[in-house]
Amino acid sequence: MSNTSKKVRTRFAPSPTGGLHLGGVRTVLFNYLFTRQNNGEFILRIEDTDRTRFVESAEAYIYETLAWCGLSPDESPAAGGPYGPYRQSERKDLYRQYADRLIRDGYAYYAFDTPEELETMRTAYKTEQNPSPRYDSTLRDKMRNSLTLSQEETNKLLEQGIPYVIRIKVPENETLRFTDMIRGEVIFNSSETDDKVLLKADGMPTYHLAVVVDDYLMKITHSFRGEEWLPSAPVHVLLWKYLFGLENMPTWAHLPLIMKPDGNGKLSKRDGDRLGFPVFAMNWTDPRTGDFTKGYRELGFLPEAFINMLAVLGWNDGSEQELFSMDELLDKFSVERIHKKGAKFNYEKALWFNKEWIKTLPAEKLKPHVEYWLKNAGIDISGKEAALTTIIDQVKDRCTLLTDFVEQTAFFFKAPEQLDLNAILKKWDAQKNTFFVELIRAYELAPDFTPEHLEHTFKEIAAASQLKPGELMLPFRIMLVGGKFGPHVFDIAAAIGAQQTVSRIKYALGLLETGNSGQ
Repeated sequence: MSNTSKKVRTRFAPSPTGGLHLGGVRTVLFNYLFTRQNNGEFILRIEDTDRTRFVESAEAYIYETLAWCGLSPDESPAAGGPYGPYRQSERKDLYRQYADRLIRDGYAYYAFDTPEELETMRTAYKTEQNPSPRYDSTLRDKMRNSLTLSQEETNKLLEQGIPYVIRIKVPENETLRFTDMIRGEVIFNSSETDDKVLLKADGMPTYHLAVVVDDYLMKITHSFRGEEWLPSAPVHVLLWKYLFGLENMPTWAHLPLIMKPDGNGKLSKRDGDRLGFPVFAMNWTDPRTGDFTKGYRELGFLPEAFINMLAVLGWNDGSEQELFSMDELLDKFSVERIHKKGAKFNYEKALWFNKEWIKTLPAEKLKPHVEYWLKNAGIDISGKEAALTTIIDQVKDRCTLLTDFVEQTAFFFKAPEQLDLNAILKKWDAQKNTFFVELIRAYELAPDFTPEHLEHTFKEIAAASQLKPGELMLPFRIMLVGGKFGPHVFDIAAAIGAQQTVSRIKYALGLLETGNSGQ
């Protein structure tokens, strides 16, 4: 069916069980872009029916992640909306009604099997032809359920409060099909699917029932989800057919997986831990175990770079362009250009995106980020905020992560605590010492402390001392910044001013005189 005539409504429905994987954020992004292009509404729904894995702080984490990425929903548990509640745990009674209806109509049944009986089934019916027996049309008549029990026996068990689940009764050998926005026509045979549990013993729905009921009641027209959900599609098609009619089913797009760097399997948190890069958008600490997982935000990624990197994992606009702003993505994104094949994750490429975005963004846009990281490092820039914009422009081409701005700018606001004098000690002599003593006198009296004047004075004194300026530049840099980094050394001197420049030279000369390396 086509949903083009209806107002576009999409949703992201995460389970609040932990940190948000970058694949989840990419799903949000593709939802968001498609929705905004079609002047639709984007919904965040919290699928918290699995109470054994529920983590209370995870929902707030999801909101914060989406806000950082600039992908805030139109409707959500926090924002509200006309189709709430937006937490599945608050919709429990709704699901029960639909499960009961499926039983009345003969499309579902009560199953009273104990965990032990289910385990026995998996071993007793194991054969070479069927190495992994499932609760399906071939075995359901051998189990303890309302299809094998009489009505009277079933009612008695229900009255006694014997635990049960409600399972869908999947028909045998029925062709099921739907049209996927990415994959075209997808066809299944119902015999490949088992009788999935729809309602658990605690009265909570499984994903299968809840997603269909919620998508219908929330008027979802298009559903973007990972291709790992393709095997569940037959059950969902049947539920749509039995409950609401296939004409009301959303149009699906099953997104390609984000793969390990070697392309061998889906990228997992374990892979990130093993290979040394995050797979979560933001830092996450599991309150149950205390396990800490680092995220891209805290590592020093710009949200623009993170989003850009995710957008081109499995999509391109058909050109060689790699850098896309959100406005450009909104203009150029199309579902037709999403690849069917999984996309290999490349952390080096992710770093490249961040470096390019740092170079691309104007200093004013970078300034709040840099201020945050400087403050986080304990560096006080009070009274020098105006100078920070110029400083950012001087150093941003040297930064790959936002955290790099700390090393590249800290010396503008605070004298370095350590100097890498080992780098100059071997070639240090009395002649160079005399040069810097003369430089101090000249800089103390300098009427003009501009980079041009400072450089001219430096070269004049070097010539008078019969020294090459090149062999004096590294010592001067280390005196001012502590190491072999930073922008043009005379720009640094002009920025920190005469008092700081002279003070730092004197301090370094004192260390060199005593033979102290400064480390």
